[in-house]
Amino acid sequence: MIDLKSKKIAVLMGGPGSERKVSLASGAGVASALRSLGAEVTEVDVTGPEFTVPAGTEVAFNVIHGTFGEDGQIQRILEARGIPYTGEGVAGSELAIDKIATKKRFQQRRVPTATFEILRNGAAPTLPLPYVVKVPREGSSVGVYIVRDETKVADTIREARAFGGELLVEAFVDGRELTVGIVGDQALPIIEIRVSKDFYNFDNKYPFLNPKAGGAADHICPAKLDGALTRRVQEIALSAHRALDLEVYSRVDLLLTEAGESCVLEINTIPGMTQVSLLPEAAVAAGISYADLCARVIELSLARRRT
Repeated sequence: MIDLKSKKIAVLMGGPGSERKVSLASGAGVASALRSLGAEVTEVDVTGPEFTVPAGTEVAFNVIHGTFGEDGQIQRILEARGIPYTGEGVAGSELAIDKIATKKRFQQRRVPTATFEILRNGAAPTLPLPYVVKVPREGSSVGVYIVRDETKVADTIREARAFGGELLVEAFVDGRELTVGIVGDQALPIIEIRVSKDFYNFDNKYPFLNPKAGGAADHICPAKLDGALTRRVQEIALSAHRALDLEVYSRVDLLLTEAGESCVLEINTIPGMTQVSLLPEAAVAAGISYADLCARVIELSLARRRT
């Protein structure tokens, strides 16, 4: 494991997007973990492109989720400044954040995923109900709508288009919600997510950010699957990670149908690192402490930069 003693690390957190509060919580956790390993850590609240990091920073640990942090923008800035950073490079970040581009790559690489269509220029969905409407470039289930009733279609499409004109519409898949963390070439233990209402949306993911919403979710880790099915789901998650040519770490979200078929939903290249986040929970189940997970992310990221 990489030695972080006295290493100067800037933790980039916040960001201008819809996941700012989650990122700040992730950043606080990462900063504390890195300090416990002896690193010299500076927390940098990023609100836009004009952020600064201390002179002599040896690596920027990026935990800005979604817009600006996960979509290639901050990666381009850091590369222009010659500052090593964690996570995927520009190309991998741009691809994984884009749900439409991701779906097309899944099709090309034969990764199992739901039937879909792309709405442009004011077009209406043609898939049969129920279906899922998704804004292409948001994270943490922001801009995701499950539509079951024809009377709700117009309002849902109008609301979704407030994020941008192009939309992804997927056939609804009924199944158990699973997620698999990937660190390097290792698939971590599978987590099953169970919610009492709606789906694994923002409020259910981060109930501590909005207690009044009544959101909550139970995490079963490892998921109660037999050995053969566990290995198959992990292999599919790894195939999805590799289909996007990712090298460092990610979290792959899937659905598992009653027939035992996996359906990959999307990949997060900067997954949550908060007190209730899934990736750290899976890492602990694999015998990897939170601090060691942070160190491993740095180690893999620096190795990616050297290749």
